Amino acid sequence: MKKALLYSIVLVIFISCGGVKKTQEALNSGNYSTAIDKAIVNLVENKTKKGHQDYIILLEEAFKKNTERELQKINFLNKDGNPANFETIFNSYSNLKDIQQRIRPLLPLRIYEENRNAKFSFQNYDEKIITAKIELSDYLYDNATNLLANASEKVDYRRAYDDFTYLEKLNPGYSDTKQKIEEAYAKGLDYVKVKMVNDTEQIIPARLEEDLLNFNTYGLNNLWTEYHSNPNDKINYDYEMEVAFRGIDISPEQVREKQISKERQIKDGYTYATDNDGNVVKDSLGNKIKIDKFKTVRCDFYQFTQFKSAQVTGNVVFKDLRTKQQVNTYPLSSGFVFEHVYANYDGDKRALENDLISLLQLAAVPFPSNEQMVFDAGEDLKARLKQIITSQNF
Repeated sequence: MKKALLYSIVLVIFISCGGVKKTQEALNSGNYSTAIDKAIVNLVENKTKKGHQDYIILLEEAFKKNTERELQKINFLNKDGNPANFETIFNSYSNLKDIQQRIRPLLPLRIYEENRNAKFSFQNYDEKIITAKIELSDYLYDNATNLLANASEKVDYRRAYDDFTYLEKLNPGYSDTKQKIEEAYAKGLDYVKVKMVNDTEQIIPARLEEDLLNFNTYGLNNLWTEYHSNPNDKINYDYEMEVAFRGIDISPEQVREKQISKERQIKDGYTYATDNDGNVVKDSLGNKIKIDKFKTVRCDFYQFTQFKSAQVTGNVVFKDLRTKQQVNTYPLSSGFVFEHVYANYDGDKRALENDLISLLQLAAVPFPSNEQMVFDAGEDLKARLKQIITSQNF
């Protein structure tokens, strides 16, 4: 018991020292934010714990050095005068304020050996944050508006969209940002018109075609691509996706028969045990001793398997409508098998195992139509088509 207690104490000290050591390493390497995070986490747990005194000292030092470095960086960026620095300046001021807000609830933090409270020189950064936010908002808006007006490729519209979206999050309701977001998104989209081609000399079920082309059911998560199975004349499409069926092979309806002969010994009553004189033998309680009688039963089991299969093959071709060039092609195939087993028998079915007897309760069923077979194969086709669409990048 004492050994276990001693081990627990040593383990706690080791873990505590390990945490302090890592915090000290972060501070020494200039990773002040990590040192601050580790110190705060431990002090939130228990700021008065003697074992956490080192965290208070490390937090005090990391806070001071981080504040000095961040303010020096901000001063340099302001002197540089590059508007691209506005975001860094805004984030730096915001981080400085955030650190103060995390430390403030912990105060006072007492350093027992020095008989003093830890010192943190807090500043009010609100005005500077607001100023930096306004400057950043103006810069983002002007830059994104310029991209939107002078875009030569869709990637420019998408960059403008990202900037406007960030601006709306940073400064909701700024100017006409929401309208600009909608414009940039519409112009940055790749529009893909979809057509289905049937080269199989067989009819594709209408409901399968409708199901395959209903992209709302695919759960696609592609921000910059829209697929239209019913093209809009007002849209200048960028790409075409052709879903082409090249072959549909449906097997004949088959019924396969298999005969199994079974034989088993079963109990068939009983007789009484007798001695050499023909007298019935009794047990110690006076009961007549019974001996089971067995007989052999036989049964011919006839198993029937209804079988029909369908195989659909084709490919998916993506074309660039601006260059008239093929972008990519993917094979597309799917199969479906209908199989139904039933049975009957001739003889004594007591010779059969339970799994065979269960088949005797089944009867033949109508074969599915060719149309139904093709439609059932389409379930796998849809999954494959979704995989193709997801992997295709324009």
